[in-house]
Amino acid sequence: MDKYPLIENHGLIGDLQTAALVTIDGTVDWFCSPRFDSPSVFGALLDKNKGGHCTVRPAHATYATKQLYLPDTAILVTRFMTEAGAGEVVDFMPLTGTTVTARHRLVRMVRCVRGSMTFEVSIAPRFDYGRKPHELHVTEHGAVFTSEGASLTLHPIREPDDERLANSLTGEKDLYLSLSLSAGQQRGLVLETGSDGPPREVPLAEYEQLFHETIDFWRSWLSGSHYTGRWREAVERSAVTLKLMTYAPSGAVVAAPTTGLPEQLGGERNWDYRFTWIRDASFSVYALLGMGFTEEARAFIGWLDDRIKERAGGDGGSGPLNIMYTVDGSSDLKEESLEHWEGYERSAPVRVGNGAATQLQLDIYGEAMDSISFAHRHGIHLGYRGWTGLLHVLDWLADNWDQPEEGLWETRGGRQDFTYGRAMSWVAFDRALRMAQATGRPAPAQRWSAARDALYEQVMAQGWSEPRGAFVQHYGSGVLDSSLLRMPTVGFLTPGDPMWTSTLNAMEQELVTDSLVYRYNPEASPDGLRGSEGTFSLCTFMYVDALARAGRIDQARLVLEKMLGYANHLGLYSEEIDLTGRQLGNFPQAFTHLALIDAAITLDAALNQAKIR
Repeated sequence: MDKYPLIENHGLIGDLQTAALVTIDGTVDWFCSPRFDSPSVFGALLDKNKGGHCTVRPAHATYATKQLYLPDTAILVTRFMTEAGAGEVVDFMPLTGTTVTARHRLVRMVRCVRGSMTFEVSIAPRFDYGRKPHELHVTEHGAVFTSEGASLTLHPIREPDDERLANSLTGEKDLYLSLSLSAGQQRGLVLETGSDGPPREVPLAEYEQLFHETIDFWRSWLSGSHYTGRWREAVERSAVTLKLMTYAPSGAVVAAPTTGLPEQLGGERNWDYRFTWIRDASFSVYALLGMGFTEEARAFIGWLDDRIKERAGGDGGSGPLNIMYTVDGSSDLKEESLEHWEGYERSAPVRVGNGAATQLQLDIYGEAMDSISFAHRHGIHLGYRGWTGLLHVLDWLADNWDQPEEGLWETRGGRQDFTYGRAMSWVAFDRALRMAQATGRPAPAQRWSAARDALYEQVMAQGWSEPRGAFVQHYGSGVLDSSLLRMPTVGFLTPGDPMWTSTLNAMEQELVTDSLVYRYNPEASPDGLRGSEGTFSLCTFMYVDALARAGRIDQARLVLEKMLGYANHLGLYSEEIDLTGRQLGNFPQAFTHLALIDAAITLDAALNQAKIR
């Protein structure tokens, strides 16, 4: 690869256990196996020279390219056009089911649809983030790349008696092909990790079966959506994207399928997001149930129930729940830097693992309880052991909520009394009390009520800044924080409360720039990291939700329409957007797509209520 592609110039494919990114010029530059958080096989996204890639593109010096998903699927089509012809590469990953497996397949079908076109194909894996060497073994039926504890098998898609259209050049450890096609001709390849046999030729009928099974899965799944409101295309693409980031064996949703993509080019805010955050995944329950995807919500509640039960009676160093886990529920997320990789556009360090995993973040208890309560109202219930585990969690929270913490944004500048953490702790007790009353289950109601009321009074007294006329990031500060946009969403304040209206106005003056929203001002509230960052896409969608709830419907609609214009060509979002409109941070980000769905549902309902078309 000559240079790094823009972060937004990618599409996502996956099989519900791992995923791959494909650039608009046909390069797979990110793929980990066998799980989202496994070491990479292709990682050129983070080091164009040492990371490894699989590229299929025209040999012609100049060409135009377009990229799209087949409607209502996660099958990606990258189209190439030259004066001599037009061709396309169809990329997808066949589904693997809910059983953990090391076998994952990338299917790449190459077609010429007009005229003629010669494609250059290069397959250059770099196992274990490029740390382990490999050997290449070529046979008449394909090729195998082998490394310590890992392999990648190339199966060509063709009939045994097909004309051989590819010319191959075998390097020491990489494979290069030249493929000349005329209109109507197609050839392809299947790249398989964990293969249980040697390379083989895949008949076209087998490819067609995989292709149609994949189409049928995605269209059948998406047909379960109940959403019929405005912005349906964006909402449904977000739902498919969230499904692609779901680990089917456990039901956990990763924050993003990537690591190390910078929040500032050349900066150090480069984190590993290939894990499941209690907070992010709890929000997914709202989005999934809001669209009618009950089974996905049920699977995550089951995963969360397991995390609650396994730590019942113990609090660890940061409470009974960690803020994040691996997709299978492990809490081993040791952070290290890949010093041999230069990072995306030289944004180092590239981190794997996440050192924030053991931080104290009190808000997660409110988000967890809110999602459990919401799921309960939709017929997804915890059993006796799950409720007993919740009693232990809330018993710990009652003893420990009044202390400094790291906060929602995982700052590394020291603990503070964050207003959002206190407000969400209020949510935890409020939802627990409501559930206990609704179900008749045993609960220390008096203790929970006392904690809930104390939290409310403290936030109103210490989280409010009279000089700023707003609720602030942490007690004693004058810093505004967009996480507090959720205060009316969770019912801590009513949308028409004058104190909330004043807070929203203050945020608009300081954190909003042409509809895009910053998390906070790092200069006013040092977070222990060098550099700045872009606007947070999550916060912009939260802003839409807050505006809609406040009755400012026209403004909310304009902000949403503007924000939808910042999506990439496929409707995908990374974590941040800079002032030039460029996407930054890990890609795509689940939190952003969850917030998009929530904002669209809230605003659509508000427009319907106001009888606005």
